[in-house]
Amino acid sequence: MAELARTFRLLGSEQKVAAVGALLLAVSTFGPFSFVELAEILVALGVLALLRARALGKQFHLPFGDGTVIAAAGIWAGALILVRLFDRPLGQNLLALVCAAILVLAGARERAKRPPDDLPPQPRAPRPPATPRRRAPATDAGEAPTEPLPPPEFKPYEPEPGQQLRLGGEEPERQPTGDA
Repeated sequence: MAELARTFRLLGSEQKVAAVGALLLAVSTFGPFSFVELAEILVALGVLALLRARALGKQFHLPFGDGTVIAAAGIWAGALILVRLFDRPLGQNLLALVCAAILVLAGARERAKRPPDDLPPQPRAPRPPATPRRRAPATDAGEAPTEPLPPPEFKPYEPEPGQQLRLGGEEPERQPTGDA
């Protein structure tokens, strides 16, 4: 029993809701028993086995992901309940339908939270062909490392003779000359 409690604590919130829905679905089968109720119990046990395996960290692939499988199990259980709608008491049918709806909703939320792992990756834009790089000639280990060259359009600023080097785009203030 302690192992089941530990497993339940390891589940996510949507998974816990799905586990409760599956347990209630199995409980709703008490009463007149036929192959339909047996199928409902198998659906509930399948969902519980899936959730236990995920809580224990087992990795396996399910088509369309866990959420879709849980939602499909809820839809299948709802269809089975509708088959036996008039053979069981109304309260028991309503409980069973609510349990199936819980499974469908928990599966849909799980699907929204964790998308399926079998989707193809998004197509990427093709890369331009790589240009081959030239190797630098071998040099002696005693030489100093080289500096990269500036881009070809780079021309360093050189002030005219007598002009002060200035930074920024501001124009210097001109001094009035005595020619007035």
